[in-house]
Amino acid sequence: MSGHDRTRPPAGAPQATGAVAPQPSTVANGPRPAKITDRHLNKLAIVYVRQSSPQQVFDHKESRERQYAMADHAVALGWPSDRVLVIDEDQGRSGRTSGQRLGFQHLLAEVTMDHVGLVLGLELCRLSRSSKDWYHLVEICGVFGALLADQDGFYDPNDANDRLILGLRSSMR
Repeated sequence: MSGHDRTRPPAGAPQATGAVAPQPSTVANGPRPAKITDRHLNKLAIVYVRQSSPQQVFDHKESRERQYAMADHAVALGWPSDRVLVIDEDQGRSGRTSGQRLGFQHLLAEVTMDHVGLVLGLELCRLSRSSKDWYHLVEICGVFGALLADQDGFYDPNDANDRLILGLRSSMR
């Protein structure tokens, strides 16, 4: 069993013999958003942290702290802390293209290996300043069933309304 496979019970755990009673979908502060399923929780939640320039990293400490706090938000939503991955290698790098952003490449790789249930960012449309890179991320999240989330909500790229909102928000950067 890989580190990302949580579908089998641990060795020595009792095996289910019949129907499993549904577990309540709750988080620390109430019900879990309906879009988040156990399938998502069995995978990683990735928090992508980025500010566009070294000057922004220096001047906007509150923004950086709010971005890192998204990891706590993932835990509050039900992800175990050891399944929350913070990718912050792109601090101080422009989001115009993904070519020089190793963190963004790492994010894409994790999603395409089907390791990700949720991608979190403070403002999703700022994950990439390039429409090409942004739509590529949305597309592969849809293919592999990963949700996208920011401070405004949760988005399923396979839901037509959510995809429309993601598209509109990215065009209003």
